[in-house]
Amino acid sequence: MKRVITGRSVLFGFFLVAFIIVFEVVLERLKLPAWPAFMVMICFFIEHEDPGSVPRILIGGLAGIGCMVLMEHFEPVLAPYLGVEAYRLLFIGVFVYAIVLFKDALPPVFNTFAFLFFLVASIASRTPNPEPYVWMGVEIVVGSIFIAGILGINRLVDTILDDEHANETALSVQPAPTVEEAADEPDAEP
Repeated sequence: MKRVITGRSVLFGFFLVAFIIVFEVVLERLKLPAWPAFMVMICFFIEHEDPGSVPRILIGGLAGIGCMVLMEHFEPVLAPYLGVEAYRLLFIGVFVYAIVLFKDALPPVFNTFAFLFFLVASIASRTPNPEPYVWMGVEIVVGSIFIAGILGINRLVDTILDDEHANETALSVQPAPTVEEAADEPDAEP
């Protein structure tokens, strides 16, 4: 049966929680929203920490928040003719359809991460004083730092566990003394 709790998961979890707490405090002190960066982190975990997924996550997230901004900018122009609800449904429909059509042609921009960030940014835009351009900056800058932090934590844990394993191996596999080494020891019997 596979072990549920491993040394790797204990170490990784400890360093990750410390990393999250530090950045939560820093972002709070800077009065910056943390959600865009944490969404990047969650998406990176969903992608099994695959470095190849980073452009799709970061660019897709930026595109999603950007589409929410576009929707807000076009609303005063089109909503009077279509109605607010019809306009929003049309915009969302066009955006989702663009993801389906262009996901293979421009996967960094048109992907599920774009839709996810669009959805969350749309919800966040209903809060007092929404700042989508700040969200974009946090998503790109702090989100990138989060990804680098996760990769760094993985390397740190691997290094610690490799060193620990090497030390255990060195202690458990000590060669037996040769006849000459044994003869040099004061308690040695010939």
